[in-house]
Amino acid sequence: MDGNLTLKQGGAADAPFYLAQGGECALFEAASANDLPVLLKGPTGCGKTRFVAHMAAKLGRPLYTVACHDDLSAADLIGRYLLKGGETVWVDGPLTRAVREGAICYLDEVVEARKDVTVVLHPLTDDRRILPIDRTGEELEAAPGFMLVASYNPGYQNILKTLKPSTRQRFVAMEFDFPAPDLEARIVALESGLSEERAAALVRLAGKLRALKGQDLEEGVSTRLVIYAASLIVTGMPIERAIEAAMIQPLTDDADIKRGLLDLVTVVFG
Repeated sequence: MDGNLTLKQGGAADAPFYLAQGGECALFEAASANDLPVLLKGPTGCGKTRFVAHMAAKLGRPLYTVACHDDLSAADLIGRYLLKGGETVWVDGPLTRAVREGAICYLDEVVEARKDVTVVLHPLTDDRRILPIDRTGEELEAAPGFMLVASYNPGYQNILKTLKPSTRQRFVAMEFDFPAPDLEARIVALESGLSEERAAALVRLAGKLRALKGQDLEEGVSTRLVIYAASLIVTGMPIERAIEAAMIQPLTDDADIKRGLLDLVTVVFG
C-alpha cells in the first residue's frame, strides 16, 4: 500500500526550490485557508509535484504524495485490514492519515487510478469534508488543515482516462505549463549549477523538441530532463552525449525519430 507513497514534513526554511510564474502560490494559500480542494492541470514534468512540495513546506503541513497508477484502488487510499503478529488489525491508508492529521494529500496523475477512487473523493471535496470508511463503520471529519490536491495531464488523457465534469467541478483548478524561456533557464541554472547562458541554450532546444509533440513525439521534453542534461554537463560530460542521454533517449525508442532529433541538436548547438 505504501510503495507509491511519500510523506514529507518541514517548514518554509527547507521548502524545495520553486520559482513562481504568476499568482499560483497566492491562489494555493487562499484555497488552503478556505478548505478548498485544488486540481493542477499541466504537462508531465512542468513542476506540478515540486510546486505542491514547496507549498506544503511553506505552509508547514505534512504532505502525503501518492503516485496514482492503473491498479490503485480506493482501498489503497483508505486502508485495509492486515495480519500483524497473528492478529488482524486495521491500517490507515495515506488519504485516511491525511484526513486524521490535517495534512495535505496529493494524488499525482489522479486519472490513472481506478474509477472507485473518484467516488471516495467526492464527500471530501464538498462542504461535508468527510471520509466514510465502510470497512470500519467510521465517518471521519477532516481535521483542520486537511487539503486534497490532485493533478493530471489533460494532453495525455484519452476517452478511457479522464475526469468527469462532476468531479472536476469540485476543485479549484490551476493550469500549469512549462516556464517562459528566461525563467526556465534560470531554474535549470539554479538546480544544476550550469551557467544561465549555457542553460538558455538547452532551454531553446527543449522548446524545439516540445514543438514536435503530437507529430513525432507523444510528449515534449520536461524541465526535469533539461535539468538532468545540465547536471551531466556540469560533471564534465560532452554536451552532445548529455543531451542524447537526458533529452533524446527518454523521449522515444524509434531509431529514425532519434536520428532526426539528434540532427536538430546539431542545428541548435552546431
